[in-house]
Amino acid sequence: MAARRRRRDREVTHPSVYWLLGGIIQPVLSIFAKIEIVGEENVPEDGPFVLTPNHNSELDPLIMAIAVFRLGRAPRFFAKESLFKIPVFGWAMKRAGMIPISRSNSSVAAKETLDMARTVVERGDAVVVYPEGTLTRDPDLWPMRGKTGAARLALAGGIPLIPAAHWGVQEILPRYGKFRFWPLRKQVRVVFGAPLDLSGSRDLAQQSTEQARVTGVLMDEIARLLGGLRGQTPPPERWNPAAHGQKETGRLESES
Repeated sequence: MAARRRRRDREVTHPSVYWLLGGIIQPVLSIFAKIEIVGEENVPEDGPFVLTPNHNSELDPLIMAIAVFRLGRAPRFFAKESLFKIPVFGWAMKRAGMIPISRSNSSVAAKETLDMARTVVERGDAVVVYPEGTLTRDPDLWPMRGKTGAARLALAGGIPLIPAAHWGVQEILPRYGKFRFWPLRKQVRVVFGAPLDLSGSRDLAQQSTEQARVTGVLMDEIARLLGGLRGQTPPPERWNPAAHGQKETGRLESES
């Protein structure tokens, strides 16, 4: 861990706003969340990787950022391109090295993925991608079906694809709910799984069927990790919002 701290000092001393995370945000959040990390040996100490957590609270990115930061890496998140146009906030996101993504047609998206993969590899980034694309619609907060972006990025760049899960964040800020201040120091457990074996998929990286297959395997592994944290068996199939008449963006009608 000491070696990781030394590397972290080198990694985040470039101009960024990560000093806010370590110096201000982390101590404040620790008042409300006691973060326990499991599987830290699965997070590479150097070089690029794509980390894919489950998503059931608006507070998830902050929790995951702190967890990865504690392991000596400065995480970069994908964010909607429109957010970068917001005054001050957009500037802060750029300074923190966040990665803008746009809603594009398939041909443009494929080129963007290749460009992003090259950048991630060249910079040795630790990238966090939420494969569900939004907060889960599953009523029991299990991971729902995933989108292929994380798999496409990992396959295009030959980058380790690491599943992750957390549990407890929803007790602090429920999905589309209000922040719960009491009791303080609620336990939040974060587990990092072993990277998926993508050796048999490299030659098929550009095929949508293979991207979908890898995404299915990824979501099943995330669900398995979450089941371990919850002490429960996840459902055999991932929740499909379309099959339940739900939109995949915006608030759930039942929770608005």
